Amino acid sequence: MPVPREIDVALIRDTVAELCGQADLLLPEDVRRALERGMATEESPVGREVLARLIENADIARDESMPMCQDCGLAVIFLDIGQEVHLVGGDLIEAVNQGVRDGYERHYLRKSVCHPFTRQNTGDNTPAVVHISIVPGDKVHLWVVPKGGGSENMSKVFLLTPAMGLKGVKERVIETVEAAGPNPCPPIILGVAVGGTFDDACRRAKRALLRELGSVNPDPEAAALEAELLELVNRTGIGPAGLGGRITALGVFVDIRPCHIASLPLAVNVQCHAARHKEAVL
Repeated sequence: MPVPREIDVALIRDTVAELCGQADLLLPEDVRRALERGMATEESPVGREVLARLIENADIARDESMPMCQDCGLAVIFLDIGQEVHLVGGDLIEAVNQGVRDGYERHYLRKSVCHPFTRQNTGDNTPAVVHISIVPGDKVHLWVVPKGGGSENMSKVFLLTPAMGLKGVKERVIETVEAAGPNPCPPIILGVAVGGTFDDACRRAKRALLRELGSVNPDPEAAALEAELLELVNRTGIGPAGLGGRITALGVFVDIRPCHIASLPLAVNVQCHAARHKEAVL
């Protein structure tokens, strides 16, 4: 029998802390390239100016070690844990939360987590939202995703009837984008999950946002739908910052999964232009 590889949760804690800073201070390279491509195709002069300012803002954040946005997000953590890994040294979830506390304090990030009714701030941006998957292998792959309120508030989940089909899915996605307008700080990125169940679709829609912009979906059906939805979204004319133009979205990522014969779940997770996320493999 192979000996499980031991990973101390303190390493996960410290990695989460570092990635919190990187995610809020450094624009992902694929997002920067997408913004630059958008400048080359945006027909609106105002839209091009907005895209240029977004890139300039990212450069200032990087050079001055400052957050790209005053909303530093609620920390969402995805953990893919290899089934041959033995975690030692304490409670995994507490280690993740301590990493969030340390990261938000160390990098001077705004703490935005509060009680839902009293609105009393927890003071340290915890608890984080943690999604754990068990996968083959002896490594831990983790992503830190600081999700801002403006984009999250525009996200939707629908429990469609099977008769609504693909047409209904496309209509609801465009309806979500049009209702959001300028609120999620476009150009946006959409994570779209079809099938599964109510809760499963929401999780998959958010995880879909981790894909690299410009990557090709290995599922031909999903890839075709991504291309069609991106075209439809960019026809809305919302444009950068909601000021009009062609580039309303930088990308659409679709995840299709079988579902119950009586249901058709659809989740649309809206992400702002910064698409903040950083990852590490331990």
